[in-house]
Amino acid sequence: MARDEKGKRAFDLLMASVGLVLSAPLWAVFALAIKLEDGGPVFYRQPRVGRGGREFVTLKFRTMSPEAERESGPTYATPHDPRITRVGRLLRATALDELPQLLQIMAGEMSFVGPRPERPEFVRRYKGELPSYEKRLQVAPGLTGLAQLYGHYNSSPRAKLRLDLLYVERRSLWLDVKLILLSFGVTFRGGWQIRGKKL
Repeated sequence: MARDEKGKRAFDLLMASVGLVLSAPLWAVFALAIKLEDGGPVFYRQPRVGRGGREFVTLKFRTMSPEAERESGPTYATPHDPRITRVGRLLRATALDELPQLLQIMAGEMSFVGPRPERPEFVRRYKGELPSYEKRLQVAPGLTGLAQLYGHYNSSPRAKLRLDLLYVERRSLWLDVKLILLSFGVTFRGGWQIRGKKL
């Protein structure tokens, strides 16, 4: 493992450990709120594709109705999506539904910064449509990244890929710190559900 990769991993472990300790009270609050709203499961598990094309199961606080994709199959959320619960809208706006993914960071399946992990169905599609798509799988997927901050929700897969590949090419610990600080700002503003650019 290169020195930069070791530094990134150590930084991820430190940040994830602190994050898990500080957010522990919120886990209980969110779990209770989700359970009280509709009685469904607290967490949502979903297969995603990580570094090197390896699949892993990601964990999030559930923000949609329990049967959200029974009829539609795998689809992206839309503006004012009726499948999203009231608690879910708050969690999505602040990205606090992603808190359980700190466990994936501890396990080494994810990083704080990197391309967002996609579902296997979408990865197979984009590999066929976008010749450079494999390159984004050279690094660990992240909670946040250039595409999340500088793109927007309705950006084309090709536009998001350009930002992901820019990160892969220029990644560094200092860039990670900058993107994490910018992401905290979006969280405090409750701006993650803005469909345009966040910054």
